[in-house]
Amino acid sequence: MTDKHKKTSPYTADRGIPGAFEGETVTRRRFMNVTAQGLGGVAVAAFALPALGFAIGPVFERTKMQWQDLGPLGDFNDEEYIPRVFTIVNGIGEAGKTTAYVRLRNPEIDTEPEDQYNRVIAISTRCNHLGCAVRFTPAAGKFLCPCHGGVYDFRGLREGGPPVRPLDRFYTRIENGTVLVGARYSVNSELRRFSPRDPGQPLDGIGQYLYPARFSTPEK
Repeated sequence: MTDKHKKTSPYTADRGIPGAFEGETVTRRRFMNVTAQGLGGVAVAAFALPALGFAIGPVFERTKMQWQDLGPLGDFNDEEYIPRVFTIVNGIGEAGKTTAYVRLRNPEIDTEPEDQYNRVIAISTRCNHLGCAVRFTPAAGKFLCPCHGGVYDFRGLREGGPPVRPLDRFYTRIENGTVLVGARYSVNSELRRFSPRDPGQPLDGIGQYLYPARFSTPEK
């Protein structure tokens, strides 16, 4: 009876393999298979790794914030919004442009802490439900989304409808009497700043941890 627990010799000659050499532990067929598989893996990596790096590389790339001219400071006041169009993605023409509603900070209603980046308020027109374009209605003093009924107050805070957080904003600064606009950022219901999030991602409570910022967020 064959002993199932008997250890098989590692040498091919002892195992009676045809064409085996004395002291050989790897058959030529196995050697050729392993070599072919190794070369195949190298070939796949040579094609796949550059493509993977090209695809995910921008996700981890952090770029410097670009500042753009919105016009003289005298063009704006603290009682009404002035729409301004500027570029957020270079190299793709009109598709890379966006609109922001711009006004001066009003200490009577803008109670969040003031700094050099919010002396001019620039509010994004992208609804934080599904990303549709909102419009400011002067008669109502509100931002309205015509697609799904989102309603935001004069400061961009959510008042009704499906949006999960206030309208996003843009960093601004005043330089030599000119208003400059920078990168977009998101806010929670207390207007606390966060790195930009996508529509549908809340930032109050646990939401700020469930939806972390992207690595590509521009640096100031």
